[in-house]
Amino acid sequence: MLTPSEVATQCRALGGVARTAELRARGASRHCLRLAVRDGSIERLRQGFYALPDISATRRAAIMHGGILGCASAAEAAGLWVMPFAGVHVWLTPTGHERAHDDCACVVHWSEALAFRRNRAVMTVPLALEQMAYCLGKEAFFVALESALHQHKISAEEISSLRALLPHGFDELFRLATVSAESGLESIMRYRLSLHGITVRGQISIPTVGRVDFVIDGWLIVEADGKGNHEGPEQRHRDHLRDAHAAALGYDTLRFDYALIMYDWPSVEAAILGRLRARAGRVVAG
Repeated sequence: MLTPSEVATQCRALGGVARTAELRARGASRHCLRLAVRDGSIERLRQGFYALPDISATRRAAIMHGGILGCASAAEAAGLWVMPFAGVHVWLTPTGHERAHDDCACVVHWSEALAFRRNRAVMTVPLALEQMAYCLGKEAFFVALESALHQHKISAEEISSLRALLPHGFDELFRLATVSAESGLESIMRYRLSLHGITVRGQISIPTVGRVDFVIDGWLIVEADGKGNHEGPEQRHRDHLRDAHAAALGYDTLRFDYALIMYDWPSVEAAILGRLRARAGRVVAG
């Protein structure tokens, strides 16, 4: 008979969540399962499903709702940078059933694009991106796509297949996407500036300055400072020194933090467009 810790080990080997039949096939009797639940080694999420106590709250909610993580929730769980979204996105197969549970804030995705492994529905990065495209729109999709590209979590073949599945209007996003975007802030800025017909070069190395996030028109540097990355007097001094070196080379620099980009984009947009118009006016006048 398996001990509670051995039952937990088998559950972990199955990915942290397991069906009763899977654990029974690995030697856990019903008595073993009851003991493991009583011991706290595993939890009974709902009929036929057990899990380790340390699985994430979002994954627990998805299982309790009757499915697995989907869309942005699955992309986030896979380590992709995703824009803020509401609720827990759950993927249910066509034969699945929704189940009410406490504190439910689930957004359900029914999908015919079934992927199974060992009789399990399997959420892949391409499938999560496909669901995001239809559920959350172009910008959220683009940000997650660039994150997947940068982390090498989607192959060229998968990109080709995904591109064929999505509406024609998404083609431009695949052309715009790059592997060099190191954060979602960079992806957001690239996407939003592209709506104005502005092409940016990302992650450019400039002598005496270092690598910068964006360069527009060969003279305007735009830096996207993420959460906590540019706080503290020493880092601010280094940023000012970089900006000074850039100015000595004829560059202008605009620097925006996470809060501005995410919650006050109109101010960011106005600053960039205003600086570009001012430069264009000086060139014409000259």
